Amino acid sequence: MVPYAAGVIVPLALTLLVRNSKKEKKRGVIVDDVGGEPGHVIRNHRFTDPVSSHWDDISTLPELFEVSCKVHADRFFLGTRKLISREVETSDDGKSFEKLHLGDYEWMTFGKTLDAVCNFASGLVHIGHKSEERIAIFADTREEWFISLQGCFRRNVTVVTIYSSLGEEALCHSLNETEVTTVICGNKELKKLMDISQQLETVKRVICMDDEFPSDASSSWKTTSFADVQKLGRENPVDPNFPLSADVAVIMYTSGSTGLPKGVMMTHGNVLATVSAVMTIVPDLGKRDIYMAYLPLAHILELAAESVMATIGIAIGYGSPLTLTDTSNKIKKGTKGDVTALKPTIMTAVPAILDRVRDGVRKKVDAKGGFAKKLFDFAYARRLSAINGSWFGAWGLEKLLWDLLVFGKIRAVLGGQIRYLLSGGAPLSGDTQRFINICVGAPIGQGYGLTETCAGGTFSEFDDTSVGRVGAPLPCSFVKLIDWPEGGYLTSDKPMPRGEIVIGGSNITLGYFKNEEKTREVYKVVDEKGMRWFYTGDIGQFHPDGCLEIIDRKKDIVKLQHGEYVSLGKVEAALSISPYVENIMVHADPFYSYCVALVVASQQTLEGWALKQGIDSANFEELCAKEQTVKEVYASLVNAAKQSRLEKFEIPAKIKLLGSPWTPESGLVTAALKLKRDVIKKEFSEDLTKLYAS
Repeated sequence: MVPYAAGVIVPLALTLLVRNSKKEKKRGVIVDDVGGEPGHVIRNHRFTDPVSSHWDDISTLPELFEVSCKVHADRFFLGTRKLISREVETSDDGKSFEKLHLGDYEWMTFGKTLDAVCNFASGLVHIGHKSEERIAIFADTREEWFISLQGCFRRNVTVVTIYSSLGEEALCHSLNETEVTTVICGNKELKKLMDISQQLETVKRVICMDDEFPSDASSSWKTTSFADVQKLGRENPVDPNFPLSADVAVIMYTSGSTGLPKGVMMTHGNVLATVSAVMTIVPDLGKRDIYMAYLPLAHILELAAESVMATIGIAIGYGSPLTLTDTSNKIKKGTKGDVTALKPTIMTAVPAILDRVRDGVRKKVDAKGGFAKKLFDFAYARRLSAINGSWFGAWGLEKLLWDLLVFGKIRAVLGGQIRYLLSGGAPLSGDTQRFINICVGAPIGQGYGLTETCAGGTFSEFDDTSVGRVGAPLPCSFVKLIDWPEGGYLTSDKPMPRGEIVIGGSNITLGYFKNEEKTREVYKVVDEKGMRWFYTGDIGQFHPDGCLEIIDRKKDIVKLQHGEYVSLGKVEAALSISPYVENIMVHADPFYSYCVALVVASQQTLEGWALKQGIDSANFEELCAKEQTVKEVYASLVNAAKQSRLEKFEIPAKIKLLGSPWTPESGLVTAALKLKRDVIKKEFSEDLTKLYAS
């Protein structure tokens, strides 16, 4: 009897202790004596002042990179898969798709990578590029991107980063505004440059990352291969020209949810502050880790993440969203996806990608039905109970059991070895965060930051199992809430202070390139305490433990005809849990008492429903237009709204179902998959008008 009692009481006591310790842990601390506009200010609980550098004798990125490469010289660093073949497959409807047969990863060591960077930096001098001129990197994420970046830093050349998915107008604007003289790109991007060559005012040189490129690339510039630039530098080495901490490292063009993209000027000190801060948050980063790189390096989340990995000595394997998993669009059947080949331990992901993983798992489970679905649902409920502190879960036994029976196969989708996921770029729903955490078996570190804050802001700690929050301030940042009375958000609100989020610290960038008016609008340059502040336009609230939760955005709030306020982002996040939703944009007109929505339908889910109903789904656009289909999707949206406890006026009264996906290439979403509201409203203006007229 005594052993039995101990077997129950000890785990129960342990559970209660863990629960109590979680409740009591302070992750953020109130700061009283801070300059600038009055507000509620929180700092990281471990650092009294914002961190600017983790190292006393290092103040720039090329210095940091060289030291890391010398320390980890013989370790694997950059990995790329060998391309075995390209094949074209034709579907039943006559459409052609390129499929890739990829081999294993081939690796460069840290030492060899430093050699490649030095050679490239020297090669830039010999092709005539001067340090005071700017270079643009316009390409998909790949090892040459990273080598180019570090090579430019070594010559104190400012790098202009441009999304490979950017349209012609935005591309011309970015290159001409920054007066770029050299562009580094791949073959695909070179073709885009050729189409607009007559509109580019300052480009003199193009470096193509691919060895084979059109001989008649353009008469407007000289085209050289990446390999030839390295060869020039290897044969004619040049001493480095290291920058200062205050020198501009990157002008990062945001993909922009409205209008033309803006160039954010980041100094070496800005990026170094973020790298220094993140290193203190993720525990036990080291030699056993492998990082999966596939998000755009033109996005600050990926650039910061790879900078952290390079600093610590972690191997980086490059992939693509189109070849990421065994079932990705461009992977030839029978070929391993990137994650299966690499088996990474760390990945970054934007919420839209994690939402798709969640939806994909749910669809497969629902399709199996029967005992398999019941087992999954039961296992999920028990794992959730264990996370929340069941006595069986206190020993970790339940996790082991259900991982073995159910979740191991799901974990294999991401390579089977993931121990930590970093999410950023947009708020991640609590439902998705918990689902991925349970099914993949790894915590998700959710962060909050912007290009303007060099990705710095907040980050959830490894042991924080809560969902729907973005953590406490990073060590490089102070985070302040200020009153926004027009929206009804005050720092005096109970039980939690609320207001617009303002971020200060050494990670705050210089401002927008050649856009002083916009810079003055959102940057409050050095206050009386010596702090730079950036006004985000996001609305947040601080929990008692000092963690931040994003609850709204000033620009996304619309006042309806009868005075009710609708938060478009909040409603979209709530409705996105419907299995029929691939993407959604809620629209509210202040001259009407209700809102409407454009819904991009999930083709797989909707066709599955149609099959069960005996409805012809050969033409997906026609299926989306059927009244019965619209009613089914709308009922699902209403159910999702009720689950999220939306008010009646927040639920769209009418919807338009769309069959074509919104992609960065279509120009309707950014590279981080955020909605471009103005572009979407213009594209579907007739549909929106009809929704209100009918």
